[in-house]
Amino acid sequence: MVQLVVRNLEDEVKIRLRERPARHGRSMEEEVREILRDAAMKDRPDSGGGSGTRIVARFSDSGLGIDLPETL
Repeated sequence: MVQLVVRNLEDEVKIRLRERPARHGRSMEEEVREILRDAAMKDRPDSGGGSGTRIVARFSDSGLGIDLPETL
């Protein structure tokens, strides 16, 4: 496992990091791990939208040339 030290964190962030674990019933350490896990998962390339969004992205440069309505 990796150990991480964060320096020069703003006071407001420190205060919120102390309050947040209590609301979720976790230790501060576990809360920070959960925050980091969540941020890392959201940063994954395939997490941007549903299947329709991925289809549009895949074929966006195919040159269809017309606008299709979003609803029928």
